Amino acid sequence: MDYGNIMKVDTSGASEQTAAQDKLPYDGPPASHTLAKTDLGRVNNYKRIIQKVGAQKRMDPAIIAAIISRESRGGNGLKDGWGDHGNAWGLMQVDKRYHTPRGGSESEDHLSQATGILIDLIRLIKNKFPSWTAEQQLKGGIAAYNIGPDRVKSYEAMDVFTTAKDYSGDVVARAQWYKRNGF
Repeated sequence: MDYGNIMKVDTSGASEQTAAQDKLPYDGPPASHTLAKTDLGRVNNYKRIIQKVGAQKRMDPAIIAAIISRESRGGNGLKDGWGDHGNAWGLMQVDKRYHTPRGGSESEDHLSQATGILIDLIRLIKNKFPSWTAEQQLKGGIAAYNIGPDRVKSYEAMDVFTTAKDYSGDVVARAQWYKRNGF
């Protein structure tokens, strides 16, 4: 893939707050892995289109799967396709305040749009931090998917402004789990 190797990205995994979604008594990568495993059955429902969009966009399907797991719990957290109090659409939660959502909430068109947004953000982070490795830029792009590129200030503190202060760390750990489990 063109955006770094997800298996080489360092990660602190899920925070206590994120782990508490499923009442897990532990946090970190093990919690992220458990959350990803919990969502696997639902995420597998979209595996064909995840892999198709991943191939078209040259994005690791495990990253797409991980964002679906984090953003909508594999669709389980959506109400009529919407999440985030009606502000974000679909499995990957495209925010209507910043984008015009495309396609059905579980459609290839939606996954293609959301993955394109992620890629644009990785490129913005690459331009903002040209000295970072491809893996650092990938992680920065994942953080930017949650908070926008302007709020990614440094590698060490990239999750300071993200939801539960763990977004990129949690998504990376979930993606690593999905990569080891068929994506």
